[in-house]
Amino acid sequence: MNLSLSDVKTFSEWMNSAGKKDLSEIIRYFYEKSTEDERSVLSGSACRIRDMHYGGRVYFRGLIEFSSYCRNDCYYCGLQRSNLHAIRYRLSEAEILDCCAEGYALGFRTFVLQSGEDMHYTDLSLCRIISGIKKRFPGCAVTLSIGERSRDSYKELFDAGADRYLLRHETANEDHYGKLHPPELSLNNRKRCLYNLKKIGYQVGAGFMVDSPYQTYETLAEDFFFLRELDPHMIGIGPFIPHKDTRFAGFYHPSSRHTLILLSLIRIMLPKTLLPATTALGTADDMGREKGLMAGANVVMPNLSPLIHRSEYSLYDNKLCKGWEAAEHLPKLARHIESIGLTPDFSRGDHVDLQKGGAPT
Repeated sequence: MNLSLSDVKTFSEWMNSAGKKDLSEIIRYFYEKSTEDERSVLSGSACRIRDMHYGGRVYFRGLIEFSSYCRNDCYYCGLQRSNLHAIRYRLSEAEILDCCAEGYALGFRTFVLQSGEDMHYTDLSLCRIISGIKKRFPGCAVTLSIGERSRDSYKELFDAGADRYLLRHETANEDHYGKLHPPELSLNNRKRCLYNLKKIGYQVGAGFMVDSPYQTYETLAEDFFFLRELDPHMIGIGPFIPHKDTRFAGFYHPSSRHTLILLSLIRIMLPKTLLPATTALGTADDMGREKGLMAGANVVMPNLSPLIHRSEYSLYDNKLCKGWEAAEHLPKLARHIESIGLTPDFSRGDHVDLQKGGAPT
């Protein structure tokens, strides 16, 4: 490999100018040929460039999974509408606010409201929930992760006070997208939603599954190319973990290795992005969250959902919802983050450009 991994500025410039063929080759190299020392230098470079912008701070988000109903039938997801074994629940507006109150008392200043695409929650009810959170907990950020909606809907939710929106693109290759989703869902619409969200003024998050069925080096290169073009404020990636009630049951035994490589490469390519060490990473590897932070991540999202429902939001098998994934153990998690040389930060944790008074671009 001709690139100098330790010259992170030059490597970042290369990642931002490389074509799809070169991007696929660099990913292939780190997957198949890199030494442990090279991967260590890669993760170290990712942490250095992260710390140039964020100073080693790790941000906390309180995750509230408020509905396990979904109108879609994505082939990989345990919440797919055709899964008759899925346990369905919905939180009331009062229950959602109670979760926020618990989180606020623990120190959270960002709440992530996540659900399947459940149209039971109308724009009116969602606006009421968002404005209620903003009124009761001033200074806090509200992040939504509720799927594809119309531009008008996104605008209404933004005007009600929503700050951020997470919408993983899952794959930027159209053929690959079609192998993971039913015909009524399209990559073009997913991308349209992301661009609409950004134009409205949200801090936007995209992302994809790592080692998903039919993924190739070429599709990964397209993911990187799309992320470079979109330049989102947040990027969420994690290992694909099969669900027993989907067509991909038993597809493979998930590992953290490839996700850690891609976390570092994404951090070097887009140094300012907010990059979570995801629940899926912690599910695939007992030390996944720590390894993710040491690969360049700077966000963690402990679960604030009611205890009785946490295991019922079953996107994939054995989804972690206890231990450090649970919001109740926040002090222990914060101490552990300090022990690996990072700084727990309980502010809103906006994108660094917004912290400096800028606006989404």
